[in-house]
Amino acid sequence: MKMINAIIKPFKLDVVREALEEIGIRGITVTEVKGFGRQKGHSELYRGAEYVVDFLPKLKLEIAVNDDMAEQVIDAIMTAANNNKIGDGKIFVYDLEKVIRIRTGETNEEAL
Repeated sequence: MKMINAIIKPFKLDVVREALEEIGIRGITVTEVKGFGRQKGHSELYRGAEYVVDFLPKLKLEIAVNDDMAEQVIDAIMTAANNNKIGDGKIFVYDLEKVIRIRTGETNEEAL
């Protein structure tokens, strides 16, 4: 099993969610996060004063999948979240040791 974490731009959430639904992904966790990479921050004007926004708003998606679905999920996210611009995001893939559904006690693939 794999845990896929994707950092994407907030306005891409609906497109990414739809792409994941199309390939059969039934659940994701979404968290509002802030950060920066090569995109760095940017300057904004507020009431005539300029200030620097160091951390940009992003969304973190967490998706637990069977090994055989991992590449499909990665491809779906890459295609849907791509603007071909700096700051489009990143995808991190981890091995997932164990999953337990709290309500039923099911484990691993059955719990996904």
